[in-house]
Amino acid sequence: MGPEQLLERSQLRVRALLIGERIDLRALETTSVLGRAPLTLSVGERGCAVLFRYGAVVLCDVQPAEELSFLKHLEPLTTGALARPESEELQVRVDPEHVEGVEADGSIWIQRASIPHLQAIADVLGKSTVLAYYESDIATVFDRIEPLAQGLRERARVGSKGRELLHHIGDVLAVQHKMVGRVAVIEKPDLLWEHPELERLYARLDAEYELGERHRALDAKLELISRTAQTVLELLQNKRSLRVEWYIVFLIAVEIALYLYEIKFVQ
Repeated sequence: MGPEQLLERSQLRVRALLIGERIDLRALETTSVLGRAPLTLSVGERGCAVLFRYGAVVLCDVQPAEELSFLKHLEPLTTGALARPESEELQVRVDPEHVEGVEADGSIWIQRASIPHLQAIADVLGKSTVLAYYESDIATVFDRIEPLAQGLRERARVGSKGRELLHHIGDVLAVQHKMVGRVAVIEKPDLLWEHPELERLYARLDAEYELGERHRALDAKLELISRTAQTVLELLQNKRSLRVEWYIVFLIAVEIALYLYEIKFVQ
């Protein structure tokens, strides 16, 4: 498929998938390339795919059988593959006279079905799937750590689950690293530097999918989970330290008792 074929379309089906933690794009940069930054490849008879290193694939007008074949091709290049990929789907309609943006039914209007237009849409959809995945992931961690916070509030004590808490803290740090280091959700793509005419469309898509708001909400949850886990872990450590101190006091008391016993009865 060539870029000129896209221009003839009046409607496209766009499907975004988060298939793993990372995709090695280097092996794909020489095959049927339609565009770069982000990498865009021809797929099947009339479709294309926009790929992102952080694990997202956005398919445009790709038939189900072609999708399965293409995703199979990506398997050896994908690190941390997800058993159930996060997905989003929408319709893109093309009309040179229509204002570019998002309709109430969720469909997107663009004036030209060009590669840069699809790359801009793909950037937002790819980030949205990442946010959806981590929103669900963090909600699970939030549910697990909530009883610890509840116990801390009601009884000022918690169970001795230090290893579990360390695991939660590790989960939070891992998500923060991926969100900041790999995805850069709140940053605009380099594409807009080369195609400033897409700024308005991108801003409307960003607002529609609430990327900034969702990112900030996720950050707030991550911070709360991290603070709660660290507080409870500190309490556990203090509790253990106090227990050790009592052991020392007990041993000293026993030693004094033995010493007094020797003075009174042995001598």
